[in-house]
Amino acid sequence: MAILGFLPIANWLPGGEVDNAYAHRFVEWGYGTAICLGVAVITAVLWGRTPRGADDHQPGSAARSARSRWIETLERLIPFGAFALYAIIARTVFSGRPLLIDEVVQLFQARIFTAGHLWLPVAAHREFFSILHVVDTGDKVYSQFPPGGPAMLALGELVHVPWLVGPACGAISVALFARLVRLTDPGASRAFHCGATLLFAVAPFGAFMFGSHMNHATTLLWLLVATLGLAKVAGSDTPRAGWALLNGIGLGAAAAIRPLDAFAFALPAAAWLLLLAWRDKRRWVDAVASGIGVAIPFGAMLWVNAQSTGSPFVFGYEVLWGKAHGLGFHTAPWGATHTPSRGLELISLYVTRLQTYLFETPFPSMLPVIAALALTKRLSALDRYLLTSATLLGALYFGYWHDGFFLGPRFVFSWLPVLVLFTARLPRLVGERFGRGRVWAGTNAALATGAVMAVTFSMPGRVMLYQNGRTSMRVNYTAESAGAGVKDALVFVRDSWGAQLTARMWERGISRSAAAALYHGVDACLLDKALREAEDRDVRGVAAEAKFEKLLVDSSRVRSSPFSPDSTEKLLKGASYDRTCIARINEDRLGYTHLAPLLLERGSGNVYARDLHARDSLMTAAYPARPVYLLRRKGAAADSAFEWLSLKRDSLVASWRSGAP
Repeated sequence: MAILGFLPIANWLPGGEVDNAYAHRFVEWGYGTAICLGVAVITAVLWGRTPRGADDHQPGSAARSARSRWIETLERLIPFGAFALYAIIARTVFSGRPLLIDEVVQLFQARIFTAGHLWLPVAAHREFFSILHVVDTGDKVYSQFPPGGPAMLALGELVHVPWLVGPACGAISVALFARLVRLTDPGASRAFHCGATLLFAVAPFGAFMFGSHMNHATTLLWLLVATLGLAKVAGSDTPRAGWALLNGIGLGAAAAIRPLDAFAFALPAAAWLLLLAWRDKRRWVDAVASGIGVAIPFGAMLWVNAQSTGSPFVFGYEVLWGKAHGLGFHTAPWGATHTPSRGLELISLYVTRLQTYLFETPFPSMLPVIAALALTKRLSALDRYLLTSATLLGALYFGYWHDGFFLGPRFVFSWLPVLVLFTARLPRLVGERFGRGRVWAGTNAALATGAVMAVTFSMPGRVMLYQNGRTSMRVNYTAESAGAGVKDALVFVRDSWGAQLTARMWERGISRSAAAALYHGVDACLLDKALREAEDRDVRGVAAEAKFEKLLVDSSRVRSSPFSPDSTEKLLKGASYDRTCIARINEDRLGYTHLAPLLLERGSGNVYARDLHARDSLMTAAYPARPVYLLRRKGAAADSAFEWLSLKRDSLVASWRSGAP
């Protein structure tokens, strides 16, 4: 079964998901594996010919003591070094800013929390400010995500350094892993514990995630807290209520951030604690203490839900997307039908991507994990817990419709500790199985060669790729506005035509799911024309959805627009474009930017609103005393410079009255 982790199953099944980069990675693995195997063979040959004394691996007591002190010092310093590494990544690679819309929205919610609120009132004209993943369908504005992630970011926001939350959580996670590895491998040497911790700290998949604003980093922190508490409880013959309470708090806090991840670790933990209690009645105190620990943060999350969504068990994403957002094989909120075949494709994608993103080695990164599992004679109870939790996590995401890809297969980020643990064990397991001879020396040489090649060849390219991506999201807009002399102004942000269409559908009361299906299945100009008609006649809600649904009749015939730089806009062959649609296409070509990161800008005093052309009169009337500007890029390229165009109110009014597009 292990070989399935190397095969492009997603490319063979008819579910719709394809790993387009697999062929390229496969070729790279071929060359990289050949080089590492070549070094391994040469090392094995030389190892067999090199004379070694009987006491080569038995230094004197003084040398052993000095080596032990050096290792102990290094182990203590690793979390501090990890914090520095992650902080450098956060600032130099990700510019200290949220780059994915998920990060933007959670930081948006964190700022609501730090202002002393759970939600904000909805703006009078919400279409100018609506963005993806923000609930504004009722009378409240808040993030669709569970409150735990934004609450963690709020800790950094309080001191104006939210970008340090990820690095801090990463450093603490490294320290927790160092404690945990002593319990998973109590008989191993101090050098092994130190090496495993170091590997966890520098694993690229973890390092980049810890440098981001993503809630996977904070979730893993709390899962490690929970696992350490459970290990302490299970490793004792007597009740340890304090550690059990910590286990529960960790699971509850993780659930307040990413409920699925927490459930995958909580179910096996609960079974283990109940089994201990069944065998020894005294251990019921541990089970109860863990339950109380879970209830504290979980109860806080339910209270926040009740205040925002109106029900403790309803999350923001259900308010936005409905029940289709949840687990199961059904039509997903964005239109695709999630089937078991597609679920298998997604799991295959996660695993094949991990082969690269986990360690960035020239050979498949999970090869050492699989080899270590094959060489393991007996799994400890803690090993079984970690593997069971990881398997359950994969099973849960098998039933989830979205492809979670950012900085790697992020939905399985919680696999990181167990993957690192078994990778670190491989040299020791090879030594135990074959002795410290040629096979052991060759294995170490291959792994060392892979590490050197990863640092030398793979990592610089990965860093450059991440540094050059998502340019609109990493701009310092406060500095930009100051440089342009724009402050305390009303700034209309030229979003893409597609983003304008989506916001206008939301304003008509069309659900997020229906709007997504319409945007991806209808020609952009046909959609624009239908929206103009609905706006003129004030058609809203259910009536609007019923009217617009008829436009999906040709959804199988639309394709990405060849006219706009925004490839998400759709074109139906033969559709006629009137002057308004042509104007919108030309505006896209002239340059546009994204509204979402501008909603986080502070320091200029500006009010940023989406440019909706003639509807902008609603905003100019709401802010009559502010100077008015239009913000857009000077060209369609992602790195084009910004221009802040000063607009005269009289000219705007004249243009709107003329009916010009």
